[in-house]
Amino acid sequence: MAKKPTDGTERPGRIKQIGALAKVLHQANPKALPIVFGAAIGTLIVAVVIGLLIDQLLFLIPLGIMAAILVGMIVFGQMAQRTQYKMIAGQPGAAASVLDNMRGGWTVTPAVAGNRSLDLVHRAVGRPGVLLVSEGPATRVAPLLSAEKKRLSRAAAQVPIYDIQVGDDPGQIPIGKLQRHIMKLPRNLNKAQVGELNDRLRALPATMQMPKGPMPKGARMPKGPKPKTR
Repeated sequence: MAKKPTDGTERPGRIKQIGALAKVLHQANPKALPIVFGAAIGTLIVAVVIGLLIDQLLFLIPLGIMAAILVGMIVFGQMAQRTQYKMIAGQPGAAASVLDNMRGGWTVTPAVAGNRSLDLVHRAVGRPGVLLVSEGPATRVAPLLSAEKKRLSRAAAQVPIYDIQVGDDPGQIPIGKLQRHIMKLPRNLNKAQVGELNDRLRALPATMQMPKGPMPKGARMPKGPKPKTR
């Protein structure tokens, strides 16, 4: 097959994206970029010092430059991720956004349950089984999780169903630690079993409806559930 010609726009686009992210990061946390550059420069200095001590300066300078760039990018990514979590924390749909960006072949269905206070329950299906991830105070989301877990129990059969509360209440998981928490769950299913489970759950009727009563001022209800597979 013939290779597609490259017009050189991919790399400038990537650089522009990093630049925009750096701008947002600086606005949200003015100390972030100095920390990134400090980590990179510190790595280079360590390489130079080691090169002087072992008389291998010419060899370690290029190696130190590559290591400095790598360390800088790693720190930059971590700082950007933390800033993103802080910006979306407390917003309806924040947990669904984290689920959507996870790796590992997850099928995410946002807002499978909710109430007029915009407390939401999202569903994710993957190798661990079924995840029900809630947003909102523990006293309000507990009934939502319980009802949704009961609704799925027959279709899920023997598949584990994990209920995870995202928030700042005792026993809840902060939005910034959600992805790490999920990645620690055991892999209970293989790919074929995950596919079969998704087919069974898709056959269930949607339960998310417009809540009764007045809506909070300026609030918007999320759209109906649309499964997304990553």
